[in-house]
Amino acid sequence: MSDANQCNETLERYLKARIPFISIRTTERSRVLEITRDVAKKVNIPVYVHTLSQGMRDIHTGRMVNEDRSVQGALDFVSAQFAQRQNLTFVLTEVADIDEDTTTARQFQDTVNLAADNGGVLAVVTTRSIWGQLQRLGMSVTLDPPTEDEMALIIREAVSPYRGHIPVEWDANDEQQAAAILAGLTRIEAENVIATLIANGSVRKVDLGELMHAKDRIFADISGIERVDIRGQDFSVGGLAGLKRWLDNERPLLTADLRERGIRPPRGVLLVGVPGCGKSLSAKAIAHAWGLPLYRLDLSTIHGQYLGQSEGRLKDALATADHVSPCVLWIDEIEKGLAGATGGSGDGGTSTRLVGQFLFWLQEARSRVFVVATANDVSRLPPELLRRGRFDELFFVDLPSEVEREEIIGIYIQRGLKRSIDDSLTSELVSLSEGFAGSDIESAVRQVVKAAFLHGDNIVTADLFRNSFADVVPLSRTSPEQIEAIRAWGRERAVSASGLPVGSPTSHVRVRRGVLL
Repeated sequence: MSDANQCNETLERYLKARIPFISIRTTERSRVLEITRDVAKKVNIPVYVHTLSQGMRDIHTGRMVNEDRSVQGALDFVSAQFAQRQNLTFVLTEVADIDEDTTTARQFQDTVNLAADNGGVLAVVTTRSIWGQLQRLGMSVTLDPPTEDEMALIIREAVSPYRGHIPVEWDANDEQQAAAILAGLTRIEAENVIATLIANGSVRKVDLGELMHAKDRIFADISGIERVDIRGQDFSVGGLAGLKRWLDNERPLLTADLRERGIRPPRGVLLVGVPGCGKSLSAKAIAHAWGLPLYRLDLSTIHGQYLGQSEGRLKDALATADHVSPCVLWIDEIEKGLAGATGGSGDGGTSTRLVGQFLFWLQEARSRVFVVATANDVSRLPPELLRRGRFDELFFVDLPSEVEREEIIGIYIQRGLKRSIDDSLTSELVSLSEGFAGSDIESAVRQVVKAAFLHGDNIVTADLFRNSFADVVPLSRTSPEQIEAIRAWGRERAVSASGLPVGSPTSHVRVRRGVLL
């Protein structure tokens, strides 16, 4: 990552050395032009900047030197100037069609050769890669979005003039937390977000939560990941005591400044276990409890028919997640999206490359993206995914115990019927639901709620509950071997999400899951 100071120093060295071609990679044109202006003033050289709206102008005085606003016209002017004068520097800010071997790229190549012969410099500001033969004639420098320290300074400069004029509750710690939240935004985007808070006539501590929603709105139309709306909903998770304790410890670290300690923010969890036991709902519950936006990455939509297309789509999706951080990224049934990485897929190695790309991002990226990945078919998980250092923890989610089934039954009945049932019926339903997953219990209660809606609450009787639960045939009865195979895997490789030992072959009194309320 290149911050403003590093970009400034690198650009200064390149201009002093008269590197004939400089590509400046950034999405912040105005910010890089400010840096270029400062560097040009420091080294005392004239610099001319071309934009499509204003043509070619002197970067210091704004004086027009060429009225042609087209890139082609600018390039012709630059070539003529290089042929006539020494030590000129030109910056073109809106250039397209030079990432491959095109006519424009070839013309740039010829112009750069002229610059090399006459001590000139031609720089381009771009967000795309440069044709290889052109880039090899020069050097590149990158200006990334503001770092957290830079963002904190931007926030401080935006808020400070209003202290004493409007209520401002933010202290230095709040500004640093706001900087962590707004990381990934450009300077002008961050200034716009802060301006909307100031426009309300105050800057309160509770506004820190609004920063996440404001950032989410900025990236709402970016493709690659899907926004999952959880606002206005209430989530209640029964059981999973071990997972809850772990999450409580990790939450403060997600937005803390950990650089002095040399550790990264929490990276995420992999939830494996019995199908239908609510692993996916846990992602929603985590995002809701932590007050973070939730995004879903569907790996099945990543795969393309052309060579390299799948890898490009995954790269874009993960880059989007980095931009919208801090957030929770939910990857449901990850083993399906990465199918083939364990061998024998016949996909030309695409799945293996996707696994490598995903794992590199998971281990090396420093953005505040908390990944919640779920898996049902553990046999299809690539071994590399389970290695320490990828996910922070691997949890196993089993069928609910008796106590947990009682809790789940009560939650779903309260949600659907807006009342509770007597203890004796609850105990009977707990017994009837032995071997049920959370989804099985939800299905049984839903049938009763449907009948109450269609025929009135008076139709709800103990027999209706008994019959509804008796009609459900859970996976633990139809495929007990599958359940036991999953549990055998979990005993050896995972931490129990309930905080209890992973279930034995008779584990109807063991682990448990989460429920949506």
